[in-house]
Amino acid sequence: MSPTARLRLARLRLAALKAALLAALLAIAQAVAQPVDVVLPPPQTEGGKPLMQALKERRTTRSFDARPLAPQVLSNLLWAAWGINRTDGRRTAPSARNWQEIDLYVALADGLYVYDAAAHALKRVVGRDVRAQIGAQPHSREAPLTLVFVADERRMGGADEQSRRTYAAADAAFIAQNVYLFCASEGLAAVVFAMIDRAAFAQAAGLAPQQRIALAQSVGHPSQ
Repeated sequence: MSPTARLRLARLRLAALKAALLAALLAIAQAVAQPVDVVLPPPQTEGGKPLMQALKERRTTRSFDARPLAPQVLSNLLWAAWGINRTDGRRTAPSARNWQEIDLYVALADGLYVYDAAAHALKRVVGRDVRAQIGAQPHSREAPLTLVFVADERRMGGADEQSRRTYAAADAAFIAQNVYLFCASEGLAAVVFAMIDRAAFAQAAGLAPQQRIALAQSVGHPSQ
């Protein structure tokens, strides 16, 4: 083979190698960009403190340790808050006309998720930490977990605007109380709040105009 032919062959091989490398990098980038869902451990629905003791110990705490919640604790918390507890798909908290209009957004250090009760899983919405965009209060950034209660009014057929807002506020509050009682049972800290940067969070989460933010709630280990 002549030197010219060898040079041409080397150039072709180099071009093919570059093309293969570029394809591999694109595949990796696409894989990283894809939403990553989290299947939670099955919830532990036995045990915990007696109801009257949990009620006695329920309180609001605004100071948090940065430690993340263990996967099992997170699983139990989300099920207690808004999980399915009957074979007909009804939930641990009531909702007007069984609309189940509240979506539970779960803000963690590694991203923003929405809780899928039917699959008992977290569906990733954003692959970055958006806790600082929820509100200006320090606990929304410092707590390892902040829940945002979003009412999807598209599920609330037959109700006027005032009724939709009233029902959504009540339904979000039922879920927030479940969270408070679970935290009292588990020795966790929690605070519910409504001072939310709604525009910033709606943009970060990609909410539709019919999705209204009702409340938020930070949860974590109490600071020592």
